[in-house]
Amino acid sequence: MKNLIAITLRETRSYFSTPSAYIVGAMFLVLTGVFFVFDITRPFAEASVRGISNWSGSFIIFLAPLITMKLLSEEQKLGTLELLLTSPVREWEVVVGKYLASLFMLLFIQSATLYYVLLLYIFGQPDTGPILSTYLGLVLHGAAALSIGILGSSLSGNQIVAAVVSIAILVIFSFIDAVASLVEGTAATFLNSLSMDQRLTDFSRGIIDTSHIIYFLSLIVIFLFLTIRSLETRRWR
Repeated sequence: MKNLIAITLRETRSYFSTPSAYIVGAMFLVLTGVFFVFDITRPFAEASVRGISNWSGSFIIFLAPLITMKLLSEEQKLGTLELLLTSPVREWEVVVGKYLASLFMLLFIQSATLYYVLLLYIFGQPDTGPILSTYLGLVLHGAAALSIGILGSSLSGNQIVAAVVSIAILVIFSFIDAVASLVEGTAATFLNSLSMDQRLTDFSRGIIDTSHIIYFLSLIVIFLFLTIRSLETRRWR
């Protein structure tokens, strides 16, 4: 547990000590802010954060890989990953520690969007239930995307390649429901059940379905497990 805490704190400090994290966060806030304004200024607009949820789901495809791409890729490029793995630290501690640091960074960025919620309460009368469910969905969706991102980071010593691999996987999980519309029956149901965006949309509508929560938590566990296995194979090369 000490190793896990030490790795998490080191990586968290690394995020907040470099300007790149702030630049990525600022880009996310600017983009969500622009579409938030568009959403609430249209005719007959409702006081909700549904617009933020819809656009955040698309932005997270790029945000998560940008946050995670250096976590293991940089270690491989600098040759420090082998040193880390030969020290008395378990693979799962390395992976989970780095993942938690990236999750803290994402939560920090997402918490800044609460300013938009404050504006809604000042100038309107929003329904609190859908707002809470939307942010629960955003956290789960982002956490799952980060687990995919850290797997991509473990597969290559090149950060750009790691980011591209992560984006490709996230695009598949985000837009697989579009493929489902081309088929029918059991295949369509199965493909729809894999869609991250489809489940995030339900959260933005105020629907908290236990199956959606299990889905996102399962993705996190599966991709973190695959990342751990990826590091274990490096130990024996």
